[in-house]
Amino acid sequence: MMKKLTMCLCLACIWMCSLQAQEAKTCFINMPDSLSPLLTSVNRADCIDFLESKMKAEVTNRFEGKSEMTALSSDYISMQVTSQSSWQMKLLATSDTTKLICVVSTACAPGCDSSVRFYTTDWKELPASSYLTLPVLDDFLDLPDSLQSYKVRDAAEQADMLLMKAGLSAEDDSLVFTFTTPDYMDKEAAAKLKPYLRRPVVYVWKGNGYERSASH
Repeated sequence: MMKKLTMCLCLACIWMCSLQAQEAKTCFINMPDSLSPLLTSVNRADCIDFLESKMKAEVTNRFEGKSEMTALSSDYISMQVTSQSSWQMKLLATSDTTKLICVVSTACAPGCDSSVRFYTTDWKELPASSYLTLPVLDDFLDLPDSLQSYKVRDAAEQADMLLMKAGLSAEDDSLVFTFTTPDYMDKEAAAKLKPYLRRPVVYVWKGNGYERSASH
C-alpha cells in the first residue's frame, strides 16, 4: 500500500513539474538567445519579475533601447520589443501533457507584417505548414469580376505585396490575420480599395493545427 502511495506521489510530482515546465514564463526564460536577438535571458527574467510584482515590465535591451512585456499569463506572453516591432507567444495544447509554442513576430514600417512559427517546448522549430495554411490575397480583397472601375483596378494593382498582421489572443486559442497592405499604399488608392476589403481572417486551434473559423 505504501509503495503504491509513494508511486502515485512520484507520478503526481512528475506531472506537476511537467506542467510547470510548460508554463509560458518558463519557456520564455529558457528561449535560446539565437531566437531572442534583442533580449538577454536576464532581460526576459526581469520582465516576468516586474510584471508579477505589478510593476512596469520595461528593460534595456541589447541595442540599448527599451523593450516592455505587456501581458503575461500561464500560456501567453506579449512583448513590445521596439517602437516598430512586437512579439507574442502562446502555448497550445496537443494532448493532456504535451504542448507546443506558437510565436508571432511583427514588424511595422509603416505597414505591419508578421511571421508565424511553431516550436516544441524546448524550442526545436517545427514546420509551420503542418499547423497553419496562411491566408492569400483573395481572402482579404473581394473584387467582383463585373467591376468596371479602372481606378479601383489600378488601385488593386498597387496591392502587389501581401502584408498581414497576425495576432494571438490572450483569452483563447484563436489567431487573427488583418490585411495591412493598404497601410503602405498611396492613401488615395487605399481609399478606393476600402469598400472591397473583407474582414480579418480568424483561425481556431483544434489540437493538431489551426483551422479557419467558419463564422468569419
